[in-house]
Amino acid sequence: MNGGIVKLQLDQFLLIYVLLIITTIVMKKCRVNQTKQLVAASIKMTVQLIIAGLILTYIFGNPHPVFTLAYLAAMTAFSIHRAVSKNRDLNRRFKLAIGLSIALSGMLVLIFFICAVVREDIFNPQYVIPISGMIMGNTMTGVSLGVKSFRETLLDQRAKINALTCIGASPRDILLPFVRQSLETALLPTINSMVGMGIVSLPGMMTGQILAGTMPLTAILYQISMMIAICTSVTAACFSSLYLGYKTLYGPKEQIINI
Repeated sequence: MNGGIVKLQLDQFLLIYVLLIITTIVMKKCRVNQTKQLVAASIKMTVQLIIAGLILTYIFGNPHPVFTLAYLAAMTAFSIHRAVSKNRDLNRRFKLAIGLSIALSGMLVLIFFICAVVREDIFNPQYVIPISGMIMGNTMTGVSLGVKSFRETLLDQRAKINALTCIGASPRDILLPFVRQSLETALLPTINSMVGMGIVSLPGMMTGQILAGTMPLTAILYQISMMIAICTSVTAACFSSLYLGYKTLYGPKEQIINI
């Protein structure tokens, strides 16, 4: 088995953009309105990943707890910002619930994974940064999806909510079904990914390890552990965001005050 990964030269790497050009041409021909967004997102992704690569190269070459903590803090802050920015109309307490849920869920799962499962130094950037990226990225996506679904459901069901309020139903009885429904929506992508993994797709972490020369069985064990960690973090963050958040939508007199 080859012990190392094939290094891409610049000319080899640039060939991948041929596929992006083909994609944009197809979208343009089909008059899909998101062509500009796709190009902008691709440029943004390229720039961000190049910057991240340069930073990580420096951190891996000069490992220090301060650098690792700083990168984790920036990653967590960006995840919270992205989740909150997609739901700008929420009140401050709901946004605070989202921020705390993402940060605490992600960090606790990360610490458990590194210290108990991998049994590495919690400040080892080689393990902490890539694993935290997978955990925080999926957690951010799950929370954003769950909260967005919750808000849209409330807006769609405003007439029903007002009717239930008029007949004396408590905010808890009115809002909790929407919370449960939104939680299911948020968890669906993660569950679907777990169901199809290994048959429909080989996930990124496992593929990367195999390309780097790791034995497939070791890569599989890492991937299974990683998916369970991601599922736990997404579930915990979505649950706490929605269950703490919905309580900010009514006041002491059990009157719904903000949707």
